Amino acid sequence: MTTAHRPTFDPARGKEALRGPAYHQRLLPAHTQLKYRQAGQGGDADEPTRDLAAELLAAEAAHFTKKNGAPALIDDADEDDETSASGGAKRALPSANGEEEDIEAKRRRILAETRDIDADDSEEDDDDDSDDDDDSDDDSDAELQRELDRVRREREERKKKERKRPENEISP
Repeated sequence: MTTAHRPTFDPARGKEALRGPAYHQRLLPAHTQLKYRQAGQGGDADEPTRDLAAELLAAEAAHFTKKNGAPALIDDADEDDETSASGGAKRALPSANGEEEDIEAKRRRILAETRDIDADDSEEDDDDDSDDDDDSDDDSDAELQRELDRVRREREERKKKERKRPENEISP
């Protein structure tokens, strides 16, 4: 047996010099100072202050102009502001001659432009097509009605058979 694998009841002490209490490195305090966000790092100081009352008034004005049917106009200052609450409000498009066109006049102009596109279609062709559609609709309606009657008759027959069964089972 070797002498190397024995317990030590009295461990060795070095030179009788007393040291202070020893602490493990992981027991020592670390990260004792907090870091604060500087300007430009996305903190609260970077966000511009919002005028909520002005945004609410602008949104209400846009709603009421839209509700009354008038075109909603947006101020040029709101276009540059990223936090504007204009959301779905739209500006009227500037016309080519610089004057705003009346809605009825614009509608008439568009109808006149599109009338030429539809000029190739003849009304006679449309009538023939609609007659064929009506005939096929009548045929399909009649066929569906016959099918419905047949299904109803089958259901009635089943009910009659079911009523007869319990009578036969009770009487034996």
